[in-house]
Amino acid sequence: MTDDSITKPDFIREIIADDLASGKHATIITRFPPEPNGYLHIGHAKSICLNFGIALENRSVAAKCHLRFDDTNPEKEESEYVESIKQDVTWLGFDWGDNLYFASDYFQFFYDCAVQLIKDGKAYVDDDSAEEMRVKRGNLTTPGSRSACAERGVEENLALFERMRAGDFKEGECVLRARIDMAAANMNLRDPVLYRIMHAHHHNTGGSWCIYPMYDFAHPLEDALEHVTHSLCTLEFENHRPLYDWFIENCPVPSRPRQIEFARLNLTYTVMSKRKLLQLVQEGLVTGWDDPRLPTISGLRRRGYPTAAIRDFCKRIGITKFNSTTDVALLEFEVRDILNREAPRRMAVLDPLKVLLENRADEALAHADVPNHPQNPEMGARVIPFGPEIWIEREDFMEDPPKKFHRLGPERHVRLRGGPIIRCVSFEKDDDGIITLIRAEILPGTVGSDAPEGVQCKAAIHWVDAASGVDAEVRLYDRLFSVENPDAAEAGFTSVLNPDSLKTIRAKIEPALAGAEAGFSCQFERVGYFVADSKDHQPGVKPVFNRTVALKDSWGKQSGR
Repeated sequence: MTDDSITKPDFIREIIADDLASGKHATIITRFPPEPNGYLHIGHAKSICLNFGIALENRSVAAKCHLRFDDTNPEKEESEYVESIKQDVTWLGFDWGDNLYFASDYFQFFYDCAVQLIKDGKAYVDDDSAEEMRVKRGNLTTPGSRSACAERGVEENLALFERMRAGDFKEGECVLRARIDMAAANMNLRDPVLYRIMHAHHHNTGGSWCIYPMYDFAHPLEDALEHVTHSLCTLEFENHRPLYDWFIENCPVPSRPRQIEFARLNLTYTVMSKRKLLQLVQEGLVTGWDDPRLPTISGLRRRGYPTAAIRDFCKRIGITKFNSTTDVALLEFEVRDILNREAPRRMAVLDPLKVLLENRADEALAHADVPNHPQNPEMGARVIPFGPEIWIEREDFMEDPPKKFHRLGPERHVRLRGGPIIRCVSFEKDDDGIITLIRAEILPGTVGSDAPEGVQCKAAIHWVDAASGVDAEVRLYDRLFSVENPDAAEAGFTSVLNPDSLKTIRAKIEPALAGAEAGFSCQFERVGYFVADSKDHQPGVKPVFNRTVALKDSWGKQSGR
């Protein structure tokens, strides 16, 4: 995919460009309006990049993007989620400046709009039960029938609504409904509920209110009050747009925003429902909202995904009107692309096998000089201790290697990364036949030099000095689900959890890694990309590294892609 195709303007940006060119708008105001009832995920990142990106692209007309919390449901919303959302937006590289808003700050305005609808005969208090309202609403083939409560006069409805506001009713005793059209083909227009009673503490307003507006009512009023020009929503809100426009037409609002819908992000091997993510957290199937296996932004951050990779991914998939599912391998490609260029190299042995260099005393090799990035000399090199005993990966030695195996075996040669060529002279096994020790010798004069004539050496392997190497906990994260579409699993999405999504091992790492700060990201040479865990890693005390992504797409190979 070329850069031109990645940056090609989408239909939303074309609409905005036309509105500016025609003079319909002198500036552009967008908004990112999360409900603080959970942590944000990669799907929200797409919306964040779209809304804040449009504001940045139109700086010349003083465009801006609001961060607004749609906190109209006190039973599910918490301050913890508010703070996590702020952190995620900031980490993605966006700044809302002075444009931070809460729907709860507009509660009085929402209430005043509801009162005006009642005065205009366009809203009424309904005390039918939830089941009665469901039955009277009808279905796609049968028109609904309006509640007898709709026949109440304006003054009676005003009095009842005031009593709702005063807390005179229990939850579920009554609601405020808009009077629109019970025969409308669009079910959202069949006298939707505007307010419900909730005797719950609100994270922002405390106990000041006991009635709360429904999202469909609050959403357009918030946009209008903030003078949002383009209200960008995902496609599930397309059928809600007539209701959005009805509230704008019938309430005393200061501006007329336009709602535009685009396709949400769906990823393979992932669930994107906050309800399902919450279930995983609450049932202890993951370690928390920031579990590196989750698609939450905090989880991706803890796993070591670069900000730039997520933004590039959102740019690459683009904005369309058509629902589709994106292969998660594309996201992983963007991660590898960034890390391959920017991540320094380090050495770690995940399945250690000891090698004794029998002629080490005959060689004046106290250390090895290893480049920090083979394609970027500007990153310099590091000095690694090199003693008579080293660790190598167990898979880098075979007792009876096949023809195309170019690593270590009996009487075979291999180069140590940044060091000399060595030859296996013998090996030892335990009573179970497991190889426990390799005895090898250094070929003199082969540091930084080609193999001597007659010596075949076609590979270099990584290693860790046994004396100075440090034990570390390494967490090998993989995809949380074992099927592409967990939502479609007959036994439920939790039935297809990948049992190998996390493997914790004890590894040997080079000394410099042990002192790395939390969040340090690097490539373990020939193994994958890893990051020092932001919670459990303790520099110099308890090294803990998370695998960000493998060097190659092993899942793609398994599925034949």
